[in-house]
Amino acid sequence: MTKCNFVLALLLGVFVFAAGCSVQPDAVPTPSPTPVVTVSPEPVPEPEPTPTPDPAEERLAGLSVEQKVGQLLVAGIEGTQPGEDAVQAIQNYQVGGVILFGRNVESVGQLCALTNGLKQLNGEHIPLFLCVDQEGGRVDRMPPEVVRTPSAWQVGETLDPEGVGTAYGALLAEECEAFGFNVNFAPCLDIWSNPENTVIGDRAFSNDGEWTALFGQCAVEGIQKEKNVVPVIKHFPGHGDTAVDSHEALPVVSKTLDELRQSELMPFEMALHPERYTGGTAAPAVMVGHIRMDGVDPNVPATLSNKVVTKLLREEIGFDGVVFTDDLTMKAITDAYGVGDAAVRAVEAGCDVLLVCHGEENLTLAREALLEAVESGRISDARLDKSVCRILKLKQIYGLNAVLVETPDLDALNERIETLLEA
Repeated sequence: MTKCNFVLALLLGVFVFAAGCSVQPDAVPTPSPTPVVTVSPEPVPEPEPTPTPDPAEERLAGLSVEQKVGQLLVAGIEGTQPGEDAVQAIQNYQVGGVILFGRNVESVGQLCALTNGLKQLNGEHIPLFLCVDQEGGRVDRMPPEVVRTPSAWQVGETLDPEGVGTAYGALLAEECEAFGFNVNFAPCLDIWSNPENTVIGDRAFSNDGEWTALFGQCAVEGIQKEKNVVPVIKHFPGHGDTAVDSHEALPVVSKTLDELRQSELMPFEMALHPERYTGGTAAPAVMVGHIRMDGVDPNVPATLSNKVVTKLLREEIGFDGVVFTDDLTMKAITDAYGVGDAAVRAVEAGCDVLLVCHGEENLTLAREALLEAVESGRISDARLDKSVCRILKLKQIYGLNAVLVETPDLDALNERIETLLEA
């Protein structure tokens, strides 16, 4: 064997011997990876949203008792321009509103100047209800340059509540807005069921309850199309089945409550709860008439009756909007009550806004009686606040403001009126 082969064999033997004699360590298992445990954090509750302050409630909180009582009053004034009675009502008493009648209207330019002047007198105070009875027919307060608006009865004769009835309401709103009014005491939802009833007559849509209800609801819908004029339905709980004019004496309706539900109350129910019937927008305000309803409360006029205003209108029918009285200086009231006493009784009954349409002294009497009733506790602070809050919210919803009106386009307005019944 050569030397080279010998060395190679020797190295090979050493390698084999080393491989055979090496001690293999016990197998060490590969450790499992440490499990990752995901711990869900405790849920963090969403922060409660900060409630948006209600502008009406904020405004209410900053009012004095005198200012709150002022909001309950709507004053009539004399003359065709703002006079001393307007200054006292608006600046001294800070009344909630002013109502104008034919005695206050001479011409287009004059009426615009009057409503603008009332707004300017009011300044930065809570915006005024600028009220009018613009029904058309016999009760039309527009200036003489404006074409006369058809009566509710003429509208009802079309038997087209959705078309003509809605257009009639929209037209009334356009007329009011053109001259600066933001509250219209219309439509009448009285059913002309008594032919001897001259105070209502053609101010009603029909002598049938269902037709009256349909036209009334559509007229309310039409007035509210632009949300700038507040429709006030009247004369709850129904003035149609009377033969006495409440301007001159107290009318009496002798029907039972069940009979009223089947007739007089039907149009008001539909206008206040249209979702139960045809759909549409509910009326935001109601005027209560000076009528004695023997089937509900035989002792006092509806305006002063808790049974009529609170129990029937608010609780049974479910109305929580603004309730206006008819004029507290009408003989149906003044023959038995003083204006101040009637004002307090109306608030106790559940009314919110009290109309004092005649006499600067009558406005003073109503205001003083209300202030005294609040001071004595006869009208509680909570009761006063409830009415004022309703009033402020209504003004807020309808965007009442101090923006002045310009002279309207008479040609366009008159054309609308003339074509109302041509459809």
